[in-house]
Amino acid sequence: MERLNKPIIMTAQMGRADFAWANGLRKRHFPPERNVIDAHITLFHHLPPQALDEIKAAIAGLTGRLAKPEAHLSGLIHLGHGVAYRLHAPELLALRMELADRFAGLLIAQDQQTPRLHITVQNKVSAREAQRLFDELSAEFEPRPFEIHGIGLHYYLDGPWQTIRTWPFRG
Repeated sequence: MERLNKPIIMTAQMGRADFAWANGLRKRHFPPERNVIDAHITLFHHLPPQALDEIKAAIAGLTGRLAKPEAHLSGLIHLGHGVAYRLHAPELLALRMELADRFAGLLIAQDQQTPRLHITVQNKVSAREAQRLFDELSAEFEPRPFEIHGIGLHYYLDGPWQTIRTWPFRG
């Protein structure tokens, strides 16, 4: 794959069934003209492309020795103009914090903060539309396990993403 001079996004890769569910919701509720990427769980928003080899090596080392982290959907988040599902995944968050320490000098301000892990299924709609979906999804929500099967890297292409590679947890 050609190396690009574009920001790198790191995501947690969902299991197949959970991805299909989340992406189905996103396709149904996200404004189609703004929905240029699939459902995702962002771990880092902007890693420098010059550090790609270091980032890949760190991910390969961690995913090669770690088992899939336990995770579950724990609730909904009202985003003001959208809706997301909150993901409770302490092991995934610990892995992300380990990577943040390793990449300390490479992180933008946003990535220096502890993230609120989530899956956005609607964004960039009116506050009224977001409230309607939040109420609808909240009424039927029950916490449940959620599969995280790996880590992915993607180039940010000013909207769409291009996958660089994914690594499954193998430990």
